[in-house]
Amino acid sequence: MEQWGIYLAYAGIAVAVLFAGYGSAFGVGLSGQAAAGVVTEDPNKFGKSVILAALPGTQGIYGFVIGMLMYMKIAGIDQLTVAQGLQYLVAGLPVGIVGWFSGMWQSRVVVASMGILAKRPEESTKGIIYAGMVETYAILAFVISFFLVNNIR
Repeated sequence: MEQWGIYLAYAGIAVAVLFAGYGSAFGVGLSGQAAAGVVTEDPNKFGKSVILAALPGTQGIYGFVIGMLMYMKIAGIDQLTVAQGLQYLVAGLPVGIVGWFSGMWQSRVVVASMGILAKRPEESTKGIIYAGMVETYAILAFVISFFLVNNIR
């Protein structure tokens, strides 16, 4: 029972990294499929399609950063209280859960934005802006998780 705090802290790391990573993997996969279709029709659109397809990958980076931050804080600590462990678990939830869903939803915006790139490449920046609107919520969740982790004593 004395190790429950550390187990909960590791669960918080897992939540942050795994959920946000899943959202990004799904998002980049779906976006990459759409990008491949665009590039098949016009290989010169590769550069712009890569930018769009990479956008859902940021959520996984946010989760990874929070997970690493949590790990660095507990590295070398043999014991945490259950309350401290729960704080780490809760701190991983915003970036993990919002990263999961925003990565998936952002990919749908990117897939639609590939249509802009395919038909009106001069307007493709608008698709990046649309995808960036979804990104805002991943950034907000990252900031909250960052504050929560840094508030754990």
